[in-house]
Formats: sequence, C-alpha cells, structure tokens
Amino acid sequence: MRLWSLHPKYMDSKGIVALWREGLLARAVLMGKTKGYRNHPQLQRFKSQDEPLKAIDTYLYQVYLESQRRGYSFKREKIGDEFIQYQIPVSSGQMEYEFKHLKKKLKLRNISMYRKLRELDEILPNPVFRIFNGEIEDWEVVG
Repeated sequence: MRLWSLHPKYMDSKGIVALWREGLLARAVLMGKTKGYRNHPQLQRFKSQDEPLKAIDTYLYQVYLESQRRGYSFKREKIGDEFIQYQIPVSSGQMEYEFKHLKKKLKLRNISMYRKLRELDEILPNPVFRIFNGEIEDWEVVG
C-alpha cells in the first residue's frame, strides 16, 4: 500500500488507478471492514487524526478530482461527503523520498511522464498535506 504524499497529478494512469484502489482499501481499514493491513505504516498519519475517516476522504477527494480532470470514471460515491478543514503535516524529507521513488517507477513504465517530472523544481503535495522542513517520516519503510 502506498498512499502518496505527492499531488496526484504526478501519477501516470497506472499510478492514479492504483492510488485510488489503495486509498479505498485504506478507507475500509479505517472503517474496520478488513482483517489485513490494520497496522500498515502508511495509515499512521490518517489514524492519528481526530477524525481518520474524514481525513482519508479528504485525501481521496483530491485523487477523485484529478481523475475527473483526466476524464476517468472513478466513483465519487465510494467516499464520504465530510472533509477535514485543516492540512496534515508532511515533511520535506518525505516528499523528496517519495518523489525519487515515483521517478524510479516512472522511468521503467512511463518514460514521458518521467521526463516531465525530472524537470520540476518544486514538488507539490496532495492538497490535504502541508509541507514542513524535516526528515523522512518515522512511519516510512525505507527500502
């Protein structure tokens, strides 16, 4: 499971579809509807929120909006209608780590998207997140 901190606009078609599916799985975990993935490290930042379900729905809504910009048919009704009104902090180190990780994936499966991303000077997060200066997050499994 990878719940990218990066803005969903950086995902290629395979990446955004996988992100939507994995986000929906995370949502099911937070609702107590699964037996697996309950302690997955990627869920920590959502579980730590006062309203975890609203936090993941806010995250997924941004993925949904990107899917709409691309003309995809993600089902809006799969997420809730209530969102958090604040941003969740994510470290600059985490953003850099994920961006490098994404570029490695794209270099193998979508070279044109990789070339676009390697030219970027600024990396934007999913709008649910606010970047602060810091190292890779403690919950990240660095590999």
